[in-house]
Amino acid sequence: MADQPPFQRVLVANRGEIAVRVMRGLRELGIESVAVHSDADAKCAHVLAADHVVALGGNTAAESYLDIDKVIAAAKSTGAQAIHPGYGFLSENSAFVRAVDEAGLTFVGPNADAMDRLGGKKAAREEAVAAGVQVIPGTEQDLGDEQLIEVAKEIGMPVMVKASAGGGGRGMRRVEREQDLAEAIAAGRREAKESFGDDRMIVERAVFPARHIEIQFLADKHGHVVSLHERECSVQRRHQKVLEEAPSAVISEDLRQRMGDAAIALAKRVGYDNAGTCEFLLDGNDDFYFLEVNTRLQVEHPVTELVTGVDLVHLQLQIAAGGKLEELLAGRDLTPRGHAIEARICAESPEQGYIPAAGVLELVCEACGPGIRVDSGVYTGWVVPPFYDSMLAKLIVWAPDRATACERLSLALRDTVYLGIPTNVDFLRRIVDDEAFQTAAISTDMLSNRPELAAGTPEEPDDHALASAVLCQALARQSGGDSSTSSAASTQGSTAVWQDLNGFRLFEVTR
Repeated sequence: MADQPPFQRVLVANRGEIAVRVMRGLRELGIESVAVHSDADAKCAHVLAADHVVALGGNTAAESYLDIDKVIAAAKSTGAQAIHPGYGFLSENSAFVRAVDEAGLTFVGPNADAMDRLGGKKAAREEAVAAGVQVIPGTEQDLGDEQLIEVAKEIGMPVMVKASAGGGGRGMRRVEREQDLAEAIAAGRREAKESFGDDRMIVERAVFPARHIEIQFLADKHGHVVSLHERECSVQRRHQKVLEEAPSAVISEDLRQRMGDAAIALAKRVGYDNAGTCEFLLDGNDDFYFLEVNTRLQVEHPVTELVTGVDLVHLQLQIAAGGKLEELLAGRDLTPRGHAIEARICAESPEQGYIPAAGVLELVCEACGPGIRVDSGVYTGWVVPPFYDSMLAKLIVWAPDRATACERLSLALRDTVYLGIPTNVDFLRRIVDDEAFQTAAISTDMLSNRPELAAGTPEEPDDHALASAVLCQALARQSGGDSSTSSAASTQGSTAVWQDLNGFRLFEVTR
């Protein structure tokens, strides 16, 4: 930690778990935090965690977190010197970065020019080619539907049609047959226009089966770039990540070096500064192909932190203030140690087609213990609004090896309870307990090929049954009597334990 904080006050232009996590980093560096919020988020966890709060008004993202003028006005009115965007919302918007600069504030992220050169799939692909990084055969630009169809036929089916300006799987389709290309491109355009305001599409050869491997890198304002190695993000549903881990179980030291060098070469080419992630597809022959660069902090950044021992938010802030990597990382051994896995906990029902959920969280009990980290943005009694991303929290575990990490994550998921609305907690546990995941035999199409993992079982009790079981156990412990309702109540010498009753979680609350 530096003797003097890099800033005195920083506005966090985000919400929920990532805003809380950034504020924790600010607090550790002795920096005051400013929260902004919509009307729907007036009692959100990040609002309660902040030193200063500004209401933006409205409920939708467009009315609040995406309103550049409102966010910058909030920063100036509270005396903030910098803005940290988290991820999502304005985090990869170069117009926002320029507006922050023009306001005399510091953006905690890459410069706008580098963001422009890497922000869209077309531009990033062209930069990767120029940097000598291998790309998937396809097209870098949208020349119209007919040309895209011709390119697809030339490179051979199956292909991926992708939104040029997109991310998070939106506007992306895998197409197996030539006769389906026109419909897939049209559907991709509609989704891309709605999500990004830009309906341009590109076409690439589909690489299947494949692993999704990404390289976390850091760059300062003085031309230095370092790789913090890989994360494996192959377990995905609808092109969105579900579980992430570091390091990958299949990456050799040589391959790690080559992928890191590719990310560094691309970052240096565009004059990148701050944190970024270079994403690749890896085939079965150890050939890797460039996908895109995420010009921001990633959702899955905690697994990198746990295996390298660095704090990425601290480094982001220090780099934004002009710090040099050679000084910030002096004497640090960045070799990955142990194994970390992250599970994204979302308000959705995988058993019903991943339908997002909203409503009151009647009970929140999050796992704790050695090697367990929870980045959360929720609490008991909070009303989950319907306007934003469905992610509630991230459960991350660390252990000396992958097998132990899998076991620890499985147990931690059994200790995790969110009652009141559907969540994907049991779905995550089914994946972690599955033999394919246990043996790292995973690929990007794992979940699409294994629909039973999402389907669950029809006998699962509803939230009221689980809540009643929790209350019965708590009352039994408080009275000191034995309970006839659950064998869990007879457990001795424990304050937070789980037991399986008819195959389902029951949680004994802490006395």
